[in-house]
Amino acid sequence: MTPEDAQELYRRLAEATPAPRTELEYESPFTLLVAVVLSAQATDVSVNAATPALFAVAPTPAAMIELGEEGVRERIRTIGLFNTKAKNVILLSEALLRDHGGEVPADRDALQKLAGVGRKTANVVMNVAFEADAIAVDTHIFRVGNRTALAPGRDPLAVELALMKLTPPAYLRDAHNLLLLHGRYVCKARAPECWRCPIVDLCAYPDKRLDPPRAATGRAAR
Repeated sequence: MTPEDAQELYRRLAEATPAPRTELEYESPFTLLVAVVLSAQATDVSVNAATPALFAVAPTPAAMIELGEEGVRERIRTIGLFNTKAKNVILLSEALLRDHGGEVPADRDALQKLAGVGRKTANVVMNVAFEADAIAVDTHIFRVGNRTALAPGRDPLAVELALMKLTPPAYLRDAHNLLLLHGRYVCKARAPECWRCPIVDLCAYPDKRLDPPRAATGRAAR
């Protein structure tokens, strides 16, 4: 995709979603960090259903440690991999108190040293909590990057680097959420809704679905 096409792609996505933001619910950089760690291999909906009860009693690293691993586990049982995630939440809380004065560091390398935090999680925190120009490549962004040919790559890092190179500076701050939301609600994995896609003419996907599904008509057979 040319730089001119990329500029137009982001312009249209921004026009369709003027105020893109994460759908994870959080109140601080710490609760965002925990929510993103919990969201690995889980939906935002399932995380948002569990975290209010967790954050009500443990909104800080110190409170999370006081709650303990069992207390965390009991409050996130509806989320996949809750045993490992409960352990990681306690470990990262301990590290924040020990190494960062209880504050979430605004540094990707420092974030990646925390339990349960990989590059994608660190990039989400940097972008959402600290408004850094960072793009966290999840399954939706990986798909959009490859399907549209905006940023083709064989792995998330390759797609991330391609996006950082081609995304116009004016859109770097919002690119993560613009692409994620587009992939989640329009450019879906199994049934992309190309007929209502604002960038369909810029997209390189060869199997576009240009006709909307027909609504069922007539009365059901009795």
